Amino acid sequence: MLIDSHSHIGMGEFDNDRDRVMERAREAGVVAIIDIGIDLASSEAAIDFADKYDDVFATVGIHPHDASRVTDSMIDRLEKLAKHPGVVAIGEIGLDFYRNRSLKEAQVESFKRQLDLASKLGLPVVIHSRNAKDEVFEILSEYVMKHRRFAVSSIPLSPPLAKGDTGRMPLSGEGETGDRPVGVLHCFSGDVEIGAKYIDMGFLVSFAGPVTYPKSSAASVARELPLDRMLVETDCPFLTPQVYRGKRNEPSYVSHVAAKIAEVKGVTVDAVMRATSSNAIRLFRLPIESER
Repeated sequence: MLIDSHSHIGMGEFDNDRDRVMERAREAGVVAIIDIGIDLASSEAAIDFADKYDDVFATVGIHPHDASRVTDSMIDRLEKLAKHPGVVAIGEIGLDFYRNRSLKEAQVESFKRQLDLASKLGLPVVIHSRNAKDEVFEILSEYVMKHRRFAVSSIPLSPPLAKGDTGRMPLSGEGETGDRPVGVLHCFSGDVEIGAKYIDMGFLVSFAGPVTYPKSSAASVARELPLDRMLVETDCPFLTPQVYRGKRNEPSYVSHVAAKIAEVKGVTVDAVMRATSSNAIRLFRLPIESER
């Protein structure tokens, strides 16, 4: 059982064969795909796909690339979208100081506003961080403190929900531990030290195609971080695993990410599948029975 915890199957690259892509994913053992919103249009599309496919779940969010265009009305619209029963998280949100397609100040403001929205609605967050390690860590540290969240190690496993039951929980308040991780650092590119700090804060870390690249440090980081705080993803159509590099990525290829993690950690692929699927079910409150 595999879960692709970060996919963009709503993008135009899949318009000609999306149903076949879904079939290949199921044939590969993928039982759920999280379709990630990066702006209002893609968030709405993700919800449409969640309505169409029982094994697709949506997130809604505005990527840092578009932060300079964020308005009050967009945040209001995002809140309405987030209340759809197929929505399982707020994201992809964060900071990207590599491409700098939006002003840094606008990125920070948009990031914080969407974190506040996630807290208000009781949803986890999907975090994008590129060339902004210190800034993202500072903002998320403040977020965790502000909402009195507890480390993920204190969070028990939760029963799965039926699709349509949002499972939203208040994420702040005296004496409250909640019942899920705070969120996930998508396509984690940090080192072991900061990964461990995020885990202590209550986050999961997710690995994608770069874990299979010969020159990437992701494999050595994955080797050291705990499997029970880890997710796997494709980020398709981007970041295709090494074996298919140069071709379009798709959810079925998440099996290659799981296999590489199993290799570097010296465990079975089945162990990686079970652990990462259980973690995704817990984070997103998916209506799937965990095999753990």
